[in-house]
Amino acid sequence: MTQVQTQTPLARIEQLRVTFAGHAQAAVDGVSLEVHAGECVVLVGESGSGKSLTARALLGLLPETASVAGTVFFGDSVAPPNGHHSWTELRGRAAALVPQDALGGLDPLRRIEHEVGDALRLHRIVPSGAERRARVVETLTATGMPSPKQQLRRRSDELSGGLRQRALVASALIAEPELIIADEPTTALDAGHRTRVLAELRRRVDAGAGALLISHDLTSVQGFADRVLVMRDGRIIEQGDPSRVFDAPQHAFTRELIAASPGGKPRGTRLLGSSSARLVAPVELAETKIARLELRSISAGFARGATTAPVLHDASLEVRSGETVGLVGESGSGKTTLIRVALGLHKQTSGEVLIDGADRSSADRSAQHLMRRRIALVPQDPLDSFPRAATGRKILVDALRAAGAARSARRSLATTLADEVGLSGAQLEQPVATLSGGQRQRLAIARALARKPELLLLDEPVSALDVTVQARVLDLLDELQARHGTAYLFVSHDEDVISHMSDRVLRLEAGRIEQAGTPAKR
Repeated sequence: MTQVQTQTPLARIEQLRVTFAGHAQAAVDGVSLEVHAGECVVLVGESGSGKSLTARALLGLLPETASVAGTVFFGDSVAPPNGHHSWTELRGRAAALVPQDALGGLDPLRRIEHEVGDALRLHRIVPSGAERRARVVETLTATGMPSPKQQLRRRSDELSGGLRQRALVASALIAEPELIIADEPTTALDAGHRTRVLAELRRRVDAGAGALLISHDLTSVQGFADRVLVMRDGRIIEQGDPSRVFDAPQHAFTRELIAASPGGKPRGTRLLGSSSARLVAPVELAETKIARLELRSISAGFARGATTAPVLHDASLEVRSGETVGLVGESGSGKTTLIRVALGLHKQTSGEVLIDGADRSSADRSAQHLMRRRIALVPQDPLDSFPRAATGRKILVDALRAAGAARSARRSLATTLADEVGLSGAQLEQPVATLSGGQRQRLAIARALARKPELLLLDEPVSALDVTVQARVLDLLDELQARHGTAYLFVSHDEDVISHMSDRVLRLEAGRIEQAGTPAKR
C-alpha cells in the first residue's frame, strides 16, 4: 500500500444529506469522506445503506427526484451542482464511474470498441480512430478481457456478464482519470479475474489516482484498501485502517458483517444467528437418492455463420434429491449454456438430458411439459426477468397460474409462498423495481417454488448481494432444502459460497467438467 502524499484530497464530501419525497428517513444522512491521490477508500454496508448514492454524489449523478444538501469538492474547488451540464467535462476524464449494473451499463446497440473508447473521443484525448482502437485493446487486456481484438466489434448482448463487467471497468479506466469510483466492479467475475481487476485498480492508485470502491466482498478488499468505511442506514458508523476494522471491529454491525461471511463455515451451518445452529435434512432424503437431473456426455455450441462455435464438450453430471451440487468456473467456461441445456432452452449437439431417469429428447410433448414443471431457475439478476411495473403478488399469481393452481386459490397461495421466503405482505404489494436486491432474490425463489420443483437451478443467485443479505438468502435456501428435499445445482464464481453450500463441487473449464472436491458434510 502507498502512503497518501498530498494534504489536499482529490475529492471530498462534507455533510452530505440525500432525501426523497415520501420517505421520513434520509437515504444519506450527514456523510463526510475524502479520497486522496494514491489512496483507495472502500465503502461497505448492506443494500440500501446509502453507499451508491454517496458515490454518485461525487459525480453529480444523484437521481433528479433527490433533495441534496452538503458540499462536494474536487481539490479546493466546489463541484458543480448535481446534474449540472458542466459535469460532462469532468466525467470520464477527471473522474469516472464503474457502475454496478453489468447487464444494463452498456448500450446493446453499440460495439464494445466504441463503448470503451468513448471517453477518448468525447474529450478529444486521442483523435485518431486507429490510436483509439489500440488504446481500447490495451485497456481491455489490462482488465482481463480474453482475445480483446476479437471483442471489439461485438455488442454487449453478445457477451457474458463477466465480459461485460470487464468492458465497463475498461471504459472507466481508459482516459486515466484522477478519481475512480467503482461500484461493485467485480460482481460478475470469478476469483481469478476479480483479482486481476482489483490489481489493475490498485496499480492505477499506486500511480497516483484516487479510488472509492464499493464492495460486499470483504475478503478481497482487505488486501486492497487503505481505509475502510462502514455504512448503515445512511450514516458512516465505523472507519479506519482495514486491519483494525476487520480484526478488531468496534461496532456490532461491523462484527455482524464479518461473521456473515461463508468462508470457513461448514455445510449445513447457519450464517446468521447462533454459530452452533445447524440445519439437518430429514433422514429419508439420504436414503432416497433419486437422480433428479443427469447430463450425459453433453456437447453444445452456438452457430456462427456456417460454423458452430463449441461451448460444452462431453460434459456429464448428476444431481440427486436433497443434494446441492456446486458448479464453479471462469466467465465464459460454459456455465450458463449448461443451465440452458438442462432447462431445455438450448439444444445440445450430442448427449442426453435425463429428468428423473427419463430421456427428455425421446419423451412425447406431454411428458416434456411435465419434466419442465419439475425444474425451476433462480437467475442471477431477477429484476431483468421481472416486469418492472408488476408487484410481487402479481408475479407470484402469474407463476401459480402457469403451474396450474386453481384461480380461486392463487392469491392465498402467493401469500403462503411469500411467507415461506420471508417477504412481508407490504413488500408483496410493492412494484418489484422498488424492492431491494435481497428482497428481489427472495421473490425469485418464491416464484421458482410456485411449481413445486424437484430441482432448482441457481445461477449466481447471491453474487450481487452484500454479505448479510447473501447470508440470509443462503440460510433460506438451506432451510427450504431441508424442508422439501429439493435438489440444487448451484452455479457461482465465489468459492467460499460454493464450499459452504455444496455436498459435491464440480469445475467447468473450457466446456469440460472435472471433479473439484467434497466440502465438509452436514
